[in-house]
Amino acid sequence: MKYFKDRKILFNASLMLFFWSIFDSTISYVTPLVMTQNGLTTTQMGLIYGSSSISGALFDFILAKFLKSSHFRKVYLAMFAICFVYPLILWQSKAVWVYLIAMALWGIYYDLVNFGTFDFVGRETKKDEHAASFGIIDAFKAAGYLVGPLIAGILIGSLVDVKVFILAWISLSISLVLYLTLSAATIKSKIEYFKEAVYKHKNMALELKIWKKLGLSILPILILMVFLNVYDSFFWTIGPLYAESLKSLHPLGGLFMSFYIAPSLLVGWFIGNLVKKYGKTRTPFLAFLLGSLVLLLFPVVKDSPVVLGLVVASSILTSISFTSVKSRVVDFITNKPQNEKEIEGMGDFSVNIGYVLGPMVAGFLSDKVGNANSFLVLGITGTAVSLVLLLRKVDK
Repeated sequence: MKYFKDRKILFNASLMLFFWSIFDSTISYVTPLVMTQNGLTTTQMGLIYGSSSISGALFDFILAKFLKSSHFRKVYLAMFAICFVYPLILWQSKAVWVYLIAMALWGIYYDLVNFGTFDFVGRETKKDEHAASFGIIDAFKAAGYLVGPLIAGILIGSLVDVKVFILAWISLSISLVLYLTLSAATIKSKIEYFKEAVYKHKNMALELKIWKKLGLSILPILILMVFLNVYDSFFWTIGPLYAESLKSLHPLGGLFMSFYIAPSLLVGWFIGNLVKKYGKTRTPFLAFLLGSLVLLLFPVVKDSPVVLGLVVASSILTSISFTSVKSRVVDFITNKPQNEKEIEGMGDFSVNIGYVLGPMVAGFLSDKVGNANSFLVLGITGTAVSLVLLLRKVDK
């Protein structure tokens, strides 16, 4: 009980993000369905869908330049405001340009939740607990991402209707209430492990110069973040298609995506000790290398239950990489608080680049070489990238 009491604020934030993740995963589940049921082709839907990450990438730079405070209370509040509006626009959309606006809002609110979480962990947890804190947060978020699509799938009949959007708004409302309790608790505690630097306006040329300087110093981390998100978007793009082919061979095959998401629930609880044992610098690169090597077996294995075992193994390893690399980003922020917005912006920019490249490459490879061989290509690429990055030095 003492463990939970000492980390009351962390668990408050984690529970808030659990309900937010139910909201986001529900919206993620219904967005392509809404667009296609309103007459868009799958190709049109995919192009519009991908525009959210392009909007997010542009927003990263704008946010770093013009945001005067990165405090998580302000950032989360802006995120909630956009989240409440987004489902309404999506539900009422009929024209392509309105969908593009909706996707831009989606990309922005996803950026804001990432910005807020980086700031929260850096501000409210000790430096040697960054990895463990992200592990707990990611475990709660993974649970939300499991629950949302399951409930949405039950509620959706032949068409997406208002019931699914009501579910999303209810989850978001609960998350907002938890945000208010989090704000009250952190204002009351007055304990912060780093102080935000005084904002100084920077012109565009200077902002680019700062991005270049900082980007080169943490380049291996940024490259890894890009490829981790290429990896994740690969699974979300062609994973459901692969699941259908596996399902025809074995009933368990249809659980492909569930087996991909589930390991994140477990990794968060031991990642802190793992990082302390193997080091903050080596752990994310080594874990991604091993996770990529597992993918090389996909075309060889034909038995669906064995494929699911490979998915779990690869997912566990890449979840370790995901969580530990985010803790490294927070370390950089606490070391250079005057550049918090730039570091957060570059980190989230890497996420968006991965989610732009991943779906495009996954769709192309799926058409050309098939789903199983697409994962083979992903594994080969990930192995090569992680080997190169392991040889590079990263700022302490």
